[in-house]
Amino acid sequence: MTIERWGLAALHRMDPERAHSISLAVLRSGVMPMPGVVTSSRLAGTLAGLSLPNPVGLAAGYDKNAVALAPLMRSGFGFLEVGAATPEAQAGNPKPRLFRLTADQAVINRFGFNNEGACAISARLAMRPKGPVPVGLNLGANKTSSDRAADFAAVLASCGPHVDFATVNVSSPNTERLRDLQGRAALTALLAGVMEVRGNLARPVPVFLKIAPDLNDDELAEIAEVAIASGIAAIITTNTTLSREGLTDPAKDQAGGMSGAPLFERSTRVLARMSQATDGRIPLIGVGGVSTPEQAYAKIRAGASAVQLYSAMVYQGISLASRIARGLDSLLERDGHANVADAVATDRGAWL
Repeated sequence: MTIERWGLAALHRMDPERAHSISLAVLRSGVMPMPGVVTSSRLAGTLAGLSLPNPVGLAAGYDKNAVALAPLMRSGFGFLEVGAATPEAQAGNPKPRLFRLTADQAVINRFGFNNEGACAISARLAMRPKGPVPVGLNLGANKTSSDRAADFAAVLASCGPHVDFATVNVSSPNTERLRDLQGRAALTALLAGVMEVRGNLARPVPVFLKIAPDLNDDELAEIAEVAIASGIAAIITTNTTLSREGLTDPAKDQAGGMSGAPLFERSTRVLARMSQATDGRIPLIGVGGVSTPEQAYAKIRAGASAVQLYSAMVYQGISLASRIARGLDSLLERDGHANVADAVATDRGAWL
């Protein structure tokens, strides 16, 4: 048994949130061998002006407080997203709040943006090692805030100088009424505030928007219009879902957002519909249920310029990033694509 498999077996005997913390500590210890940067002429490309060694990114939520950036930059991911960060530190929702659904290869969480706050996270981002792997920050709002839209701008003002991109997260289901900010008027105002702060940064960074998978076609079209008009650089599709369709694990009725294998089809259909709505005017990042090179490739062919993953690492370990990147390289070569961009949206119709 490899070190990673032994470690996963040990972690799965622990409370999920404790296991999460220990996995970060193990990464920081340096005992896990890391593959370094994984790239090739086919995998390397650009996303919203960012140079990526490969299109396989780490989704937000794993390294909430930016404590393991150095090892994560050597883990095979092509880009990293940490956070979510809120202006003030907050404890999040009561424990337990993280649940493995092993029978479904899924995860349910209701963390509620637990983090150490923008000041602490900004300091760590400022000290991060430089390298070819872009690092971004997921922006959040405090649960008790009287002006949540202003919170996103405040976090960008604090942390923006130290990141390569920032993501506006209005799609977490674990902060009450946060998803209401996805409506046209609220989203337009929120993004205007964020983009104003971005314009005042010494080095303006691309701003992404992360949306929910539980949206209908009219809502997706509305978000696409607002995002394009606001100057958003990319849309991340999607966050976790409130749906429990098809789940069998005893923990399926826990409250919170569900991620992992069962989200793949739903999130990919939303991705394809958003690709159709945006019609190539803005790049998309596909998230939800990616656990194999074939699934990453399917997201790209459905309309994504890059993908992200997180929950699958709970079951397969951090080496999954490099395995997916290398497998994706082989699939692109098999189909005669010179690069990732050549494959984007080539099978979108199958998901509509």
